[in-house]
Amino acid sequence: MSSILPPSTRVWWNQPLDRVEGTWIAIALIWCLAMFFMMPYWHIFGKQNLSNEAYRITAEAYSKKTQEMVDKFTVRTETELKVPVVHPPAGSDVYMIARLWQWWPILELEKGQAYRLHLSSMDYMHSFSLQPENLNIQVVPGYEGVYTVTPTRAGKYSVVCNEFCGIGHHTMVSNLYVVEKGQGSTNDDSAKDNGNSEHKNERGEK
Repeated sequence: MSSILPPSTRVWWNQPLDRVEGTWIAIALIWCLAMFFMMPYWHIFGKQNLSNEAYRITAEAYSKKTQEMVDKFTVRTETELKVPVVHPPAGSDVYMIARLWQWWPILELEKGQAYRLHLSSMDYMHSFSLQPENLNIQVVPGYEGVYTVTPTRAGKYSVVCNEFCGIGHHTMVSNLYVVEKGQGSTNDDSAKDNGNSEHKNERGEK
């Protein structure tokens, strides 16, 4: 039998299995099973793919929840766009918005504290990539993904979009801060700084 000529016997499929053919079928089966069991193994022991919850939500509803967090826990602003830096209480729900071409707000978390990280897109598909941790999460419009995260190292991390989202895709970069427990800015510190700045301005000081 060949791929060009028709089979010489009508019941061509009912032939004894060749030894080489059986060997390759066994190799393919073993490889498929190995790959299948590697997925849950890597999920549990690889510490890269996070377990998550996902809920349907509108952009307006998610934006409202994020704004409420920003109003309560903003400690300062950064960049010329005055992006708020939010330092929420340890163990709380924290929200981040993905939109063309910005991550909003900037989060400041405490080392060793667990948080429920909420992610959603306002427009198109984006990808939350935390560098240099090599953590990648798809951010889908119309859905709110919830991930339990516990930062283990203090420092400044980069948040990058890994899903091409248009002409400004390369500019969709932000920061995420992890500080030692009890460190970092607080709302009270921010209020004092703002008050001092106002008094200095009244006296004409810089």
